Amino acid sequence: MNNNPTDLKINRIGLLVRALRYRNFRLFFTGQLFSLVGSWMQHVALSWLIYRLTHSPLMLGLTAFMGQIPILFLTPIAGVYADRHNRHHLLLLTQSSAMTLAFILAGLVLTGAIRVWHIFVINGLAGITFAFDIPVRQAFISDMVEKKEDLGNAIALNSSIFNAARLIGPACAGVLIATVGEGICFLVNALSYLTIIVALGLMKIHLAPKIKNRKHVLQEIREGFHYAMTFRSIKSILLLLALISLMGISYQILIPVFAKDIFHGGPHVFGFLVSGSGAGALLGAVYLALRRSVVGLEKIIALTSGLFGISVILFSVSRVLWLSLLMCCLAGFGMMVQMASSNTVLQTIVDEDKRGRIMSFYAVAFMGSMPVGSLLAGLLANRIGAPNTLLIGGSCCLFFAVLFGRQLPSLQKEIHPIYREKGIIPEVAQGMQSTIRF
Repeated sequence: MNNNPTDLKINRIGLLVRALRYRNFRLFFTGQLFSLVGSWMQHVALSWLIYRLTHSPLMLGLTAFMGQIPILFLTPIAGVYADRHNRHHLLLLTQSSAMTLAFILAGLVLTGAIRVWHIFVINGLAGITFAFDIPVRQAFISDMVEKKEDLGNAIALNSSIFNAARLIGPACAGVLIATVGEGICFLVNALSYLTIIVALGLMKIHLAPKIKNRKHVLQEIREGFHYAMTFRSIKSILLLLALISLMGISYQILIPVFAKDIFHGGPHVFGFLVSGSGAGALLGAVYLALRRSVVGLEKIIALTSGLFGISVILFSVSRVLWLSLLMCCLAGFGMMVQMASSNTVLQTIVDEDKRGRIMSFYAVAFMGSMPVGSLLAGLLANRIGAPNTLLIGGSCCLFFAVLFGRQLPSLQKEIHPIYREKGIIPEVAQGMQSTIRF
């Protein structure tokens, strides 16, 4: 046995980035890294711009609602198209559309012509774009990774760059907002889309031909929904994700309130709090990338959902900045691991011909619940204050995690035979009957 520390370190690094051996995924990984930094800069700048213009938590929630509500209604249709059409070409279209909208927003802000209604309209159009982008992008990961045993690593690495950008982007945005204003952040985001568009253009994707005898879109949505609702594990994972997104993600929407009104800081404090969440999420992504097996992710989904709920509760009552930063970090870790673990399990057990639709339901559960949660958070924060709003939301998330944990034994009985049948994880057959007790 070779116990050389250098060799062990190399082996661990190889395990961490094993999905990067696929050329198409390397291109995607690189392009996404730069593009997502710009996206997070825009996210922070947009929230700060709205709060600066209106000084209203309700308007923060309403802005997020406008950008997210299309996901709730249009993503299932996008899932059908992801199963029908070339996902590579669809991604080129959605990324080009998002870049155009970012350039328009940058122009309006830099010329001083921006109004609140402009932001609502552009955010709404961006929501329509991302409603189609999200399920296509999630399903496209499977197209780039030839060996499906590396799919979990690819999903984790994809999450890692999302959260590395979440760590870098908000901090950069905070500095830029304080020095040159929000408009430059929007311009940087628009330019950053060029990296992913070029990366997609350089790919060589060989896809199996799509089935020609297509049914009506609504019929295919119904078939996908029936499949998800009769597959207990898929249903339970999607339901937990939806409930936590509904009640918990509002903590991100209300961070500007904590930064300005509770900690009496400026955009730099806001950027640090968002980056703290991103740091925790990045650690979570690295943790998942180092896992060798999909087995046990069901338990991790339950545990990290509970961790997320507890972190939001403690963030809501904290009045010490360093403690709030720590809670943002733990919340980011819990939410990212729960989300990516759910994604990995779903993509592992789903039938290939329904992958796009299940990923669309995943997007609806995760992001489609956000507009309602954002609007609810804004309304509650106006009535009972941001801290009490997050206290309620975090408590609900903890309760949902306990309920999911109690279902684990029956879910594992359904999932593990699929792992054996697909032969993705050979060690499944060797006594994977451990469960969590709540």
